[in-house]
Amino acid sequence: MIMKCVAYENGISIGDITLEAISDVLQREHTFVWLGLREANKELLLKIQEEFGLHDLAIEDACTAHQRPKLEEYGDSLFMVLNTAHLGEQQVEFGETHLFLGPRFLVTVRHGASRSLGTVRERCQTMPHQLSKGPGFALYSIMDFVVDSYTSVIDGLQARFDVLESAIFQYRPSRQTMEGLYELKRELLLLEGAITPVIDICNELMRFHNGIVPKDVRVYFRDVADHVKRIQQSIHGMREMLLAAMQVHLTFETVRQNDVVKKLAGWGAILAIPTMIFSWYGMNFKHMPELEWEFSYPLVIGVVAAGSGLLFWRLKRARWL
Repeated sequence: MIMKCVAYENGISIGDITLEAISDVLQREHTFVWLGLREANKELLLKIQEEFGLHDLAIEDACTAHQRPKLEEYGDSLFMVLNTAHLGEQQVEFGETHLFLGPRFLVTVRHGASRSLGTVRERCQTMPHQLSKGPGFALYSIMDFVVDSYTSVIDGLQARFDVLESAIFQYRPSRQTMEGLYELKRELLLLEGAITPVIDICNELMRFHNGIVPKDVRVYFRDVADHVKRIQQSIHGMREMLLAAMQVHLTFETVRQNDVVKKLAGWGAILAIPTMIFSWYGMNFKHMPELEWEFSYPLVIGVVAAGSGLLFWRLKRARWL
């Protein structure tokens, strides 16, 4: 459950530390601790709470998971929830990253489908000047990493939409195509619900919490907010295209059904000719003079064939058959 626990002094890593050593390290000047957890249980979180002095409600939310994206202040620390997204083989898989931020520490707790933050930590360690600004810059790096992951998800959903759109315009409407469009719309709604609150979180970090987020770090959260807005525009654009595609799909389905009805009506009209003539001679009249004529049978068959053939030609020319 403990992925990494590292202490940083003036932006430079001074090595991994144990949980028991956290309180001692925090007493050193210009030092902060970055602790990463994965699927932490309540027992471990209670120990983390004791080391960092975290609030009971924040710990309760971190234990429960299934939280909406939010930012809450508890005294001299912040509790943040970010929804993460990963494009699986069949659908978008969502997870959560919970963050505890204080002037001297950053604790991340990952739940569900979420990518490792190891690459984020490595990138930050290559920039000791920035990391020396404290855990606020590490928080920005994590948020930027999470938001970047949404871009790859959007690209994957766009590829799925292109396949469904091609199926529609190749005049192959089907139940599977409509189900795919509906599922794509549902995932876009979930994605939008996960990323929209990040703008409010960034705005709050840019305006408040001076003791936790230094002034020279706030500008980075504006960059994250701009990135989120671009993703929102992509989501809105794709949703509009989805609605249009669903309407086109229904229109094509209606046209196809009309073609079927026309074909059935055309063949019904052709079959009506022999039905009418044969039913005429099926009546039980005693005196029908033409029945005694030796050419009456071939004449009736000829009339039926000629009438049916003429009607077939006319319907074929009108593109009903």
